[in-house]
Amino acid sequence: MRDIISSIEGEWRRYKALGEGALRQLRDEELGKSGPGEGNSAAIIVWHIAGNLKSRFTDFLSSDGEKPWRNREAEFQARSNVTRAQLLEQWDGGWSTLFGALKPMTDENLSGIVTIRGEKFRVHEALHRLLAHTSYHVGQIVYLAKSFRGTEWTSLSIAHGKSEEFNRNPTGQRPPK
Repeated sequence: MRDIISSIEGEWRRYKALGEGALRQLRDEELGKSGPGEGNSAAIIVWHIAGNLKSRFTDFLSSDGEKPWRNREAEFQARSNVTRAQLLEQWDGGWSTLFGALKPMTDENLSGIVTIRGEKFRVHEALHRLLAHTSYHVGQIVYLAKSFRGTEWTSLSIAHGKSEEFNRNPTGQRPPK
């Protein structure tokens, strides 16, 4: 069975779709633009998410999730001239690694042990921790895109003032497959 794994994977797919919805609303010249208060750009956040997913989920069940080849510090380098194609290549690479690692897993794997930076975690603990980390950073991308779009922002969830309308005909509550 893989009911729980499928549920966790579905949430990751929800956040992937949310991030992509926000990235689509960014103009090309905004991809590498720092956020308010000189915060990270969407490109930096994408590099970090991708680096984290690649490192954690390459040989997820059998090797330390912090790979010796990962250069976390480089993920935070400014990318003011990044192209959309470069950004999406990084983004897709991280997600492909994640989904490739989850595909063969079953719920029986959840009680196993994985290592991240030398610390042992049950698989279910690591998955929840990593899902929370990913969603945190996707939320930052959404915030950046919304701040750059202002009144031109197209809501990625229930639009402000539309709760009653949505509740009459709720859709999109299940993660994409």
